[in-house]
Order: sequence, then C-alpha cells, then structure tokens
Amino acid sequence: MTILVKAVRLLGVSLLALNMQMSCAAEAPPQGNLLIAGGAIRADNTVVWQKLVELAGGQGARIAVMPSAAGNPERSGKNLAATLNKYGASAFVVPVAVRFKDRNYQRDAEDETLARAIREAGGVYFVGGDQGYITKALVRPDGSRTAVLQAIWDVYNKGGVIGGTSAGAAIMSSTMYYEAKTVLGTLAAGVNDGRELAPGLGFVGTDVFVDQHLLARGRFARMLPAMLKKNYKLGLGIDENTAMVINSKREVEIIGYQGALLLDLTQATTNGDVKEFNLTNARISYLDHGDRYNLATGQYTPSADKIDGKLDASKPYLNEQVYSADILGHNTVLVMMEKLITNARTEAIGVATAMPGEPQDDLGFEFKLTRDARSAGYESATADAYSILNLRMDVRPVHITRPWYR
Repeated sequence: MTILVKAVRLLGVSLLALNMQMSCAAEAPPQGNLLIAGGAIRADNTVVWQKLVELAGGQGARIAVMPSAAGNPERSGKNLAATLNKYGASAFVVPVAVRFKDRNYQRDAEDETLARAIREAGGVYFVGGDQGYITKALVRPDGSRTAVLQAIWDVYNKGGVIGGTSAGAAIMSSTMYYEAKTVLGTLAAGVNDGRELAPGLGFVGTDVFVDQHLLARGRFARMLPAMLKKNYKLGLGIDENTAMVINSKREVEIIGYQGALLLDLTQATTNGDVKEFNLTNARISYLDHGDRYNLATGQYTPSADKIDGKLDASKPYLNEQVYSADILGHNTVLVMMEKLITNARTEAIGVATAMPGEPQDDLGFEFKLTRDARSAGYESATADAYSILNLRMDVRPVHITRPWYR
C-alpha cells in the first residue's frame, strides 16, 4: 500500500470519526434501550430473545433484522428473523449488506421505503460477522449517516431497542476493533487508528468502550490498549451467549448465560519510560447475570440470589496461591478473580506469552490482581457463582528466555 493511499485511508477514518461525534453531540440523549450480546447467542437462550422482544414492544413487535455483517446475509437474516418470530416478534430482514448478491448496498442504504419500514419498527437487531461491513454499508464515505442508519437512530431516539451480537456488539461504541491482531499481539505491538481501530456507530455514547467474546477469548486484555489510545475510562466486555441491556438512565443489566467484565481506568497510570505496554492501578470487576450497574453513578446492585451474599473478607474460604501461566485462556481471568475474592491471600498472578515463532515471541506480560479495601464479592445462594467488584489490576512486560530447542 502506497504512502498516499495510507494517508487517504487515515483521513477518511478521521473524517468519519469527527462526523459521527458531531452527529452524536447534536442530538438529545436517546430514550431507548441497547441489548448488546457477546456473540454465540443460542436459539434456546430464552431470556435474551424474550427481553429483546419485550423491549421492542412485546408480542407482535416489529423488529428489523440487519444482516450487514454476515458472510451470507440472506441466510443469516432469514434464520435470525425466524428465531425472533419464534419468540413472538414480527421480524423482517433489511437487505442492506455489502455481501448481498445482485444488490447495490449503497443504493439500498438510501432507500426511503426501507428507511420508513425501520422507523416504524420497535427494534433493530444486528447479526454477527465482520463489523467493518456494517459501517461500510451504513455510513457514507464522508462519515454522515445513510437514510437507513438515520432511521435506526430514530428508532433508538424515540424509545425503541437497538440490539446486536458479536460484530453487532462491536459497533455499539464510538470506537471498535477492526483489523485486530491476536490479543497478545495487540498488547505487544499496540493499536493504530485506521487499522486496528475504526469508528463504530456510537449507540452507547462516547464514554464507554464495548468489546465481545470476552471471557471465551481472553479479550479483556486487548480492551486496555484501545481504551488508553482513545482515552476511555470505562469499558464493558460481554461474554458469549450473554447480553447486557443498557437503558436511557445508563443502567446496565446482565442477562443470559454468564456475565461481563467492567474495566475502570479512572485512576490508572502508565510508565512512559517503559516502551512496552504497562498499566498501574486499573480496576476490574465481574458482573454476573442478574446484576445491575449504573454507569453514571457507579452504583452496583447484586442479583436477587446475591442480595444477602456479600462475602466477609475476614472469613476466607481459601488460603492458596493463585497463579496461571495462560491468563488469556478460556474463562481463566474469571476463575482467578473468583479464587482471589474468597482467599486469605491478597494477590494473584497471571502470565501471557506468545507461541514460539510468533512475532516478538520473547515478550510476555504479567497481570497482577490485588484484593484491597475497595474490593468486594457477592456469592449466589442458589448456584456456584460470584460477582466481584474492584480488584486492582497491574500489567507489566516480562521478557521470556526460550528453552534449548530454539
């Protein structure tokens, strides 16, 4: 790619971001709800689908299905609409997608008939796939909204629900991952606007970063450099087969199979003398299904089964070292958090390293979790489940000496 092409691409991304920020600033706060799912939502996840239908107006609610991100938008749109209809909706597919065969997505995105149908619906739902195709289909080259995207915003502004899974969750914040490296590669090499990061659609506002497939893929770690790069203080990462509902009062409710991680960088700092990624005094919390958290006030409300389950730090269940050689593994960070919050010991260490032969395979990172006076835990009375608040998290680079076989 030539220097000129790169410059044009970066300029286009910058204009897109500026235009979208100006559009958001000019509007009154939306009156609707967001339903943000972390990917891999099963058709039998009744609580998530019923909640979407309820927020869209209840039985018979019209819901516009947006298959823009899908590899096969015709099939994905049809299947998603059928799932919603099984739960009582009256769903219809909006055929605006770069990958739709024999259609012109730019023309379709400006179609006033499609825009009117969306505007008359009670909800809109984005299927998963490639989030870059959503913004390509719905945002004009100058960064302004197409007729279809404006109609989606109209639904949200008037009190409807905007939902999405995976790629459909990534576009919810004003910044999204686009051409992302591996989680460890992102920590090692950093992020750049216009390549790893690009403007999202901004439904959740400009103050919260959203990511998905969180616990299943260890993506909490890649949220950190993105948040630092774009100056986000709060980040919400939702796990698979799980969703978070955010209402107009900025109250978050977790529903579905598992939960979400809340990252708070309000008091976090970095050491500029260390060239590799590092972070001191970040805060990490786990919100379990049924929990509520107010983004505006910071107030946490435990689920009904945890109301009387606040843990007594003076009566720990465990007294053992908590360590993992693969903190980016499936659910590993959550397991470490659960063991730490019920432990007589106050620190847990997790390490992330590259596979031999990967770029910068001699660079790893140590994640230290600390339970302190601000930390708290809640235990379910009906299941082996916990909610965990305000563990301190520090990240530092470590250099790896590979064994003799190299």
